Amino acid sequence: MTVDHHGNATTFDVIVVGGGGGGLAAAIEARAAGRDVLLLEKNEELGGSTAWSVGSVTASGTPHQARKGIQDSPQDHWRDMAGFNGDLDSRDNPSLRRVLADAMPDTFRWLLSHGIRFYGPMPEPPHTKPRMHNVLPNSRSFITHLEKAARRAGVKIQCGVRAKALLAEQGRVVAIDCDTAEGPRRFIARGGIVLATGDFTSDPELKAQFMGPQEAKIDGVNITATGDGQKLAVTLGGRIVNGDLALGPELRFVPPQKRSLLLSLPPWPLLANLMAWSLDKMPSALLRPFVMSFVTTALAPSPDLFAAGAILVNQRGERFADELEKPAYALPDQPDKVGYILLDRRLANLFSGWPHFISTAPGVAYAYVEDYRRNRPDVFNAGATLDALAEKLSIPSAALNATVQAHNAKAGNRPMLGDGPYVALGPVRAVFVHAEGGLAVDHEHRVLGKDDAPIAGLYAAGSTGQGGLLLKGHGHHLGWAFASGRRAGRNAAMNVA
Repeated sequence: MTVDHHGNATTFDVIVVGGGGGGLAAAIEARAAGRDVLLLEKNEELGGSTAWSVGSVTASGTPHQARKGIQDSPQDHWRDMAGFNGDLDSRDNPSLRRVLADAMPDTFRWLLSHGIRFYGPMPEPPHTKPRMHNVLPNSRSFITHLEKAARRAGVKIQCGVRAKALLAEQGRVVAIDCDTAEGPRRFIARGGIVLATGDFTSDPELKAQFMGPQEAKIDGVNITATGDGQKLAVTLGGRIVNGDLALGPELRFVPPQKRSLLLSLPPWPLLANLMAWSLDKMPSALLRPFVMSFVTTALAPSPDLFAAGAILVNQRGERFADELEKPAYALPDQPDKVGYILLDRRLANLFSGWPHFISTAPGVAYAYVEDYRRNRPDVFNAGATLDALAEKLSIPSAALNATVQAHNAKAGNRPMLGDGPYVALGPVRAVFVHAEGGLAVDHEHRVLGKDDAPIAGLYAAGSTGQGGLLLKGHGHHLGWAFASGRRAGRNAAMNVA
């Protein structure tokens, strides 16, 4: 590290922008190559979208597969990933898919070496082998352990620093200007800058540009995912690929004000190992209340609720959309952008057992009406009559009654709402979980500029450098974050003169 006292600039070998899983992986690997490394994070703490995630990592050739006698390979993983693409297959980047599949066996062991523990593997069709591994005890484990590894290795980490502009000289990126608590600062990179700032699910500007004006109104799960890296690179000729594709918008229950027990557990390896043993050995009846604290917190209500006859109303008691026709698009135009899912006695009984669940973590557990009553009283209300339910929700009872009567009169082939007691699940909101729009990159994770020539000194990882790769199914976004982050960090380190 070199400090230029006169120009208020500090020089490092490698600079990483973004403190989520991809950024931490890049910083650790660049430092392992013996380079001076600076990691910048705009928020006051590390985490990014990795900390908001369910925490699944999908990989082949893992020790967990071997213990269960599962023979798997990167080639099979690469092939099976295409099965998720459907009509979008022509828009995939199969060569980057190969990079991901080939990198995951070693990347998974790398995560284990840093103290991160998993349960699994779980099946998820169309994967032909169980490959989905779920982190224990929660997704904060990734950040806690990788941050410790980065600091222990000597990575310099600065939070509360927002990147503003990249500087290039003779076609090579050499520095980045930032806003800090002490004022503007310039950081110079001898080898390269790695952009790992996530996606743009919470940036109205980029969503309006690539998706549309209605999508621009919809929030992201991670409210700080604002496409900072994409915007920085575009000014130098970078381009965004698959910017119109995203997971969502979908309905999600508003998060609880307090973290659930599972999400509050410390990421100690001993505790994670105990949890893994318990999930394998203990009766499911004993584990169910524990697992439900997660399944009822972080996941989406099943669309099957609406197919079975539930309706969605706003805070005025009005039904504002056809629930079977993407209601999440209409929710941002409602008061406070929220709604409530209304169930009658029949539906409440129906969604009290398999196969009719309110929400699920695939391969882990299913949550039913009683689980929400027990675990999420903040989003569960019941009333013997519509009037009683309306009072609990502070909704005009006359409007709610009129809405149900009007729905039943025009229900047609759809089930009508019958007698109470009634249940309201919500508030629910519309969110984007993640966006696929990342910068075009080559196999070395160099950002591509004019005529698809690499922009010297500039790399991108994770969602920022997704490069047209489709990451459908659970565990591929996190896998790409860690795998591409490690590779981008190493490549930037090798670029130091």
